[in-house]
Amino acid sequence: MNSLQTKDLNYIWHPCSQMKDYEDFPPIVIDRGKGVFLYDVDGNKYLDAVSSWWVNLFGHSNKRINKAIASQLEKLEHVIFVNFSHEPAIELSERIVGMTPEGLNKVFFADNGSSAVEAALKLSFQYFQQTGKLKKTKFAAITDSYHGETTGALSVNNIDLYSKIYKPILLNTFKVEGPDCFRCKYSLNRDICNAECFEHMEETIKEHHEEIAGVIIEPMVQGAAGMKIYSPIYLKKLRKLCDDYDVHLIADEIAVGFGRTGKMFACEHAGISPDIMCLSKGLTAGYLPLALMLTTDEIYKAFYDEYTSLKAFLHSHSYTGNPIGCAVANETLNIFEDEKVLEKNMVKSRFLKEKAVELLLDHPNVGEFRQLGMIAAVELVKNKETRETFDWKKRVGYKIYRIALKHGVLLRPLGNVIYFMPPYVISEEEIDLMISVARKSINEYFET
Repeated sequence: MNSLQTKDLNYIWHPCSQMKDYEDFPPIVIDRGKGVFLYDVDGNKYLDAVSSWWVNLFGHSNKRINKAIASQLEKLEHVIFVNFSHEPAIELSERIVGMTPEGLNKVFFADNGSSAVEAALKLSFQYFQQTGKLKKTKFAAITDSYHGETTGALSVNNIDLYSKIYKPILLNTFKVEGPDCFRCKYSLNRDICNAECFEHMEETIKEHHEEIAGVIIEPMVQGAAGMKIYSPIYLKKLRKLCDDYDVHLIADEIAVGFGRTGKMFACEHAGISPDIMCLSKGLTAGYLPLALMLTTDEIYKAFYDEYTSLKAFLHSHSYTGNPIGCAVANETLNIFEDEKVLEKNMVKSRFLKEKAVELLLDHPNVGEFRQLGMIAAVELVKNKETRETFDWKKRVGYKIYRIALKHGVLLRPLGNVIYFMPPYVISEEEIDLMISVARKSINEYFET
């Protein structure tokens, strides 16, 4: 263990970690990054196959984004966002409204994904309080949902690993059985089904719609659940059901927005517009914390009144609308346009699939390879025929992750799921390396 690792463990409590693990696996201290690679203080390099928690779009130390930050620093670092504004925020808002699904005309700024979700839940609740539907005080979410770590966001999570211990202090929400396409109890295929599993949501909304303000969902891909991909028909049905029963559809596009699924926003796969949309992560290409919550004119108007009516949305953050973050987001959108990112990603995603099918699918412990755009995942199983999963206590994915690091690839798992979510600047040669190391590491684990 080097001196920096020792100091780290003396003072730092790392996120999403059992710190006892660090006794035999100390933190890797990164010195610099370039492109898809990270370089540690000992000179080792790692291909960042998970985009540093799904945020990095255009590689580490991107020259264009670095330049945009430097330029903004010479003008304005931050200003209070109450009664004040600035050009980067105005430009970003105008552009985002122009590219998101129709009807999302108002932009509210937050600091990170969880904060955006928190604001969305509060907004939906307050809307109904101010429009006379006082019973609408609850929310619904599907099984294996993940929407962040703050208290409200945790309340609409449905992964016990993150939320179970906190249940006594969480909001009372409706947990609805959602899609599970790999182990579909209807024996159907996500590519050709009619989202028969939607019946559970339909039953819940029909029975409890007078209590439900909104349904929050990760469109197309449930990230923390293991990159679970489901049919766009589910979203189409959900949009109609929410319309029929005056329930807000809240789209959490924090992980799946900005091209991850092959389209700029995942809702586009279903051709729907939510009532509220949350954006973050790729918004600033992995550089700075920034989030947006978008909503409709109808919702906005329910808050627009004389001050004395006390209808204002009094939600705020100290760094709301930070100019540097907004400048980075604007440059992120410039790169999408200038470098035809979505078109190039179509080619890269096809190559990724070809390599994964070639190198991974035949493994006896690979139950499924699934992919949507630049999100791909391998689900590891104990029995390929029965799809029996491994006991979570064996930490199969975690052990494979540690092996892969020795071979120079960062493959942080989600339970028994190994996934690929690399920066968009990854080359075919680097994709080959990423998939090859995944296969090698899986082999090593099961051969020991």
